[in-house]
Amino acid sequence: MGRARRAKLTAAGFLPIACMMIGSGHHAHAQSESDGLVLEEIVVTGSRIMRRDATTVGPITTLTSADIAAAAPLSVGQLLQQLPGAGSSLNSNGTAGVSHGSSSINLRNLGTGGTANRVLVLVDGNRWVNGAGTRGFRDFVDLNTIPMGIVDRVEILKDGASAIYGSDAIAGVVNIHTKKTFDGADAKVMGGVTSRGDARSLSAETTLGRVFGQGSFLISASYVDQQPIFIEDRKLTTISLAGPTAAGPLGYYRLPGVTTGTNRLVKIAGAAGTSPSDFRLWTAADSVNAETGTYAVGPSERTGLFGRLTWDFLPTVRGKIEGMYNKRLSDQKFSPLVSRIRGSDGMTMPANHPFNPFGRAFSGSTFDIQRQLVEMDFRYNEQNVKTQRYAAGLEGEFDLGTEWRWDLFYSYARNDATFTSRNQIDQDKLALAIGPNDRCVANSCVPINIFGTLTPAMIDYIRYNARDENGTRQQQAAFNISGSLFDLPAGELGMAAGVEYRKEEGYDDPDPIVSATPRFQTFRRTTSAPRDPTRGQYDLWESYLELNVPLLADLPLVQSLDLSAAARYSDYSTFGDTITTKLGLSYRPISDLMIRSTFSEGFRAPSISELYAGARQTNLPATDPCNGGGAGRPGCTGVPTTYNQRDFNNGGILSTVGGNVLLQPETADTWSVGTAWTPDMVDGLTVTADWYQIKIDNAISSLGSQRLLNYCANTGERCELVRRAATGEITNLQDGPVNLNRIEVEGIDLTVRQQFETEFGNIEAVIDAAHLIRYVNFITNEDGSITVDDRTGRSDVLRESYPRWKGTGSLRWSDGPWEAGWRGRYIGKTTEVVGNPVNGGHIPAIIYQDVQLGYEFESIGVNLTLGVDNIFNVQPPASSVNQGANYDINTYDIRGTFLYSRLSARF
Repeated sequence: MGRARRAKLTAAGFLPIACMMIGSGHHAHAQSESDGLVLEEIVVTGSRIMRRDATTVGPITTLTSADIAAAAPLSVGQLLQQLPGAGSSLNSNGTAGVSHGSSSINLRNLGTGGTANRVLVLVDGNRWVNGAGTRGFRDFVDLNTIPMGIVDRVEILKDGASAIYGSDAIAGVVNIHTKKTFDGADAKVMGGVTSRGDARSLSAETTLGRVFGQGSFLISASYVDQQPIFIEDRKLTTISLAGPTAAGPLGYYRLPGVTTGTNRLVKIAGAAGTSPSDFRLWTAADSVNAETGTYAVGPSERTGLFGRLTWDFLPTVRGKIEGMYNKRLSDQKFSPLVSRIRGSDGMTMPANHPFNPFGRAFSGSTFDIQRQLVEMDFRYNEQNVKTQRYAAGLEGEFDLGTEWRWDLFYSYARNDATFTSRNQIDQDKLALAIGPNDRCVANSCVPINIFGTLTPAMIDYIRYNARDENGTRQQQAAFNISGSLFDLPAGELGMAAGVEYRKEEGYDDPDPIVSATPRFQTFRRTTSAPRDPTRGQYDLWESYLELNVPLLADLPLVQSLDLSAAARYSDYSTFGDTITTKLGLSYRPISDLMIRSTFSEGFRAPSISELYAGARQTNLPATDPCNGGGAGRPGCTGVPTTYNQRDFNNGGILSTVGGNVLLQPETADTWSVGTAWTPDMVDGLTVTADWYQIKIDNAISSLGSQRLLNYCANTGERCELVRRAATGEITNLQDGPVNLNRIEVEGIDLTVRQQFETEFGNIEAVIDAAHLIRYVNFITNEDGSITVDDRTGRSDVLRESYPRWKGTGSLRWSDGPWEAGWRGRYIGKTTEVVGNPVNGGHIPAIIYQDVQLGYEFESIGVNLTLGVDNIFNVQPPASSVNQGANYDINTYDIRGTFLYSRLSARF
């Protein structure tokens, strides 16, 4: 049966139910005004079944509005990245241009932001649109597109949930709940600055709402401005651990016939560069710190607007419409570019060039000029990202002897971004400007003085400012129903079911200069990485069923024993269909102790960029292992023994570099066992502990052209990506992502919460810890063998850390109008075992400590809060793997002590 036919049948099956619900809801009200028009039940993240409490079989962390206020975050990303279960994530602090102003959440270190998106982000239970604004788009939710001002609370499910929510819910689910009905007005203003006087921030938000008769409305506006930190203003980042750069404003010059071996020349300071006597041999003392004046933390400005209108059409049928707009402006600052003039790229300089002081022609592999073009000024990457989301829905309830709820939902969302790169070099024009005079004249070029000072006209000729456009689109529609089928001896049999449709689109239009074909030779046209435009889309239909079955209740040592089960059928326009399931068991021997266990199947569908990334055909240097027939290798079957690669591919193998439409979904199995203890003997105490294990197969990664050829030849697998003619000639090599590797993660989460009521006020103490037992990548080699990459307790990967322990602790006190709090954030030690590690490869554990004091002026409805983050000015540990920034920018905070004040008022 075709996809369209299955979708129509699934939708048709739900139409009678929808009609019945609307009619039944009205009829139920006619019978009695007391017929449960408002159910005192809730939906908890990880299940779609209505419940009368927040207890579920899955481990959930909830950040309440009080928790959020105590953390005083400037963004949703900053809030979530401080969780113990969060791994190295893209953020706005210390990104040095890597995140391009975006922010992500990386649960269990299983990937997000350029590697793989294995955590699902929901807003009010519905999937959020993927972000935009990087160079080329990435398939993950940019948390900076969600205004902080609309957030009421956040639930984090630390368990697999693809059977409930679909793709990406492997490491867990983040569900951001927005403010619902609100009657009145409130406003908040917060300002902060580091103890060094930089990274100044200002945030303001206001909410206006009204509940009236049959409906309500809510409008929220927010603004955030974050100023930069310069690298020279932090000792750790002042000079790269790799040392200063050899190529400064005076440059270095390897000139065949003038220099020999590794010798280089440097221009004498103050000299004009018009005579050989203006140069001397380069020494290490000529190296410079070229990064001074660049950002360690880039600035960002965000504006958000959110509105919601609800209306009761019938006593049991309600509707809502909502809209959201968010704009982000961000930029990163880099040192002026270093010219790349290399004979190995085909560049030449004639003896009669007007600015050649040596009177010799230069070419070949030993011709190499590298000089920082300070005349061009600093480089900037600038992002202008606009996010829009519009949604409408109906919801209601009815009674068929048991209580039922239903909802119908549709949303359209889009991200549109402009990415501008300023002060880049057009390599083609640079080659013309230093090349033969006749070619320069023919192309109306401006010769440049690479040995002396570049004039504004020279700079303007070789400079270009690239403007990339990229974005995403998302449409989704869903119909859900939840209620009790009937009573069993141990309780109600709960059920939830639904059908969903979703369409995802993405595009990336690089600047025409970036994607253009070189005018001559084979060197890269610009200093921006070349890529071709990307266009792609896919859609899918899904249906799911979830049951909660009470097995036993009210027996000796069995207060309750419940079984939960869920299954989801997903049909994608790309790879086809898949079914995922989840089973859970919840056992309460006594009222204050619950033991829980789950098993779930998960999947991650290939993203638009993985499927459709702009393809570019190029000749790549690679050796064909099937040359001469391949000597019996499994993947060389059918290749004639007379095949000689030199006869066909001597200039390189024609390869298509880009996405791979043949990709299949990643799959995952997740197990968890845990307990939740709330002893009656100790008032206010809650202890939870959960063990988890996640195994991911078919993890998407890239081999590269040579490794792909070798892997096909040696194993006979992935050979569909290597196309050959009958002669054995490789006619095309699809060099893109493939399903290849495996990942296994195991750990324990522990939370202890104690609340006290004393004569001195209310006290709450919380300890939240995450212990990583094992994190292993199983990497497939080109001969089919497996390399075990154990990252547990290590920091050997750029911008990724895998400490065995992470944790937070907090202590909050309140008494009348006063409140105070302390919070500690612990990141455990790791080791580096690559290169020449600093501190013997030991990355020490650190603790950030924050304090806060607040007072409420009750008579005027105003609250004043003063706080200090990182009160002891703890700096990140140095890391040799992360040379340049000198620390893991996705794990640690470079700001140091940060002081802030917040004023809020309600009217």
